[in-house]
Amino acid sequence: MRGSTAVGRGRGSRLAVSEDAYGKGTPLMLPDEPRSSAGRSPEPGPPGCYRHPQTPTGISCTRCGRPICPQCMVAASVGFQCPECVDDGHAGTRRATTRFGGALNADGGLVTRLLIGVNVAVWLLAAYVLAPRLGQTWSLLSAGRDVPGGPAGVADGPDQWYRLLTATFLHLQWWHVGLNMLVLFWLGPPLEEALGRLRFLAVYLVSGLGGSTLAFVVAGDWMNSVGASGAIFGLIGATIMVQLRNRGPVGPTVALLVFNLIITFSRPGIDWRAHLGGLALGALTTAGLVYAPRKRRGLLQGLAVAGALAVEAAMLLVGMSLYGA
Repeated sequence: MRGSTAVGRGRGSRLAVSEDAYGKGTPLMLPDEPRSSAGRSPEPGPPGCYRHPQTPTGISCTRCGRPICPQCMVAASVGFQCPECVDDGHAGTRRATTRFGGALNADGGLVTRLLIGVNVAVWLLAAYVLAPRLGQTWSLLSAGRDVPGGPAGVADGPDQWYRLLTATFLHLQWWHVGLNMLVLFWLGPPLEEALGRLRFLAVYLVSGLGGSTLAFVVAGDWMNSVGASGAIFGLIGATIMVQLRNRGPVGPTVALLVFNLIITFSRPGIDWRAHLGGLALGALTTAGLVYAPRKRRGLLQGLAVAGALAVEAAMLLVGMSLYGA
């Protein structure tokens, strides 16, 4: 007797065959079996930070879209940004400046206080520690070629030209340094705030050198001068220029200038040449700084300072032709 054969088809089933008592194969239906996952690809995880690839993250930069981890993300007004986008944003931000191009600073009198400190420190050294050697080596000494033993000092050549600057920081009497520093303390901070630190320092140094070089041109055959008065007169002239540009009151500063000029020409022993040289160079340099048009302000301001230094160099060469070897 021949047995019947049944074939079953169904979802997820497979066909199997077994032998019956008569040795004939009979197909059997086996239960469903789960499919093997060996051939499947793993689910992708979150991307790694663009700076730390081993750190997965789900946060992206709101500007460039790069993935960033908590170590790199910088909070922004909306979402987070990467360090590079933050730096690019800062680079594109226009820096706030004063009206004349100087950087705004919370402390507007820092350079003024430093200059006062240097002047006072040099006075203490010259008067009590290194007396009289420092006064002899730093003063604006000049003796022309017609003087026995000359030329000496500034007239002796480039090795002595440092005196043109060091003399502007040298004081030998307490009242001398006291009066000069009092005017510097009064005029310095508002002028430094208006011009900016670098421009203010440039005006101070150019004024001091202007006073020294004019004194050398006029009296370089025999002179010995000290003090920051040339730089102080330069700040007086600079303050007048700033007030004129801002249409502010110039009366108090002009009164201070007139008072100092009266003292300059009424008392003996005062180097009027250094005072007038500092006043002229300080006022002219500051005029170039405050009247420079905004479009090319940086270039023109640099040329103003360079022009003042060129004038001083020319005066120095004239003095050397008159008194030098």
